[in-house]
Amino acid sequence: MPQLATPPNLTPLQAAEARRLAEQSARVNKVAKVYSEEEKALRKERVAKAKDAISRSVGMKGEHVVAGRAALKTYLQKLNEPRQPDEAQFEALIEAPFKVPPKKRTNDRRF
Repeated sequence: MPQLATPPNLTPLQAAEARRLAEQSARVNKVAKVYSEEEKALRKERVAKAKDAISRSVGMKGEHVVAGRAALKTYLQKLNEPRQPDEAQFEALIEAPFKVPPKKRTNDRRF
């Protein structure tokens, strides 16, 4: 039966130093993401639309407004992440604060 090498137990100070060195080497080896002019223009347009929708929905009331504004703010915070919504999803995101959800129908048939 082969012996498996067990990793040495590190003290908290040694673990912190190892993390710091790993982060430092990651920063040095980082490859900058290059965006094309098309991507930059699309991104700039989307940011403008999202900010406009947030500013137009300031005085509105309703639970759908709160959720829609939160979704737009999250979108703006996560702009640098690789997965971005497609055009249809983005349009739904923009319209969310302004679209009143349909009222729930009850089966209560009292007159």
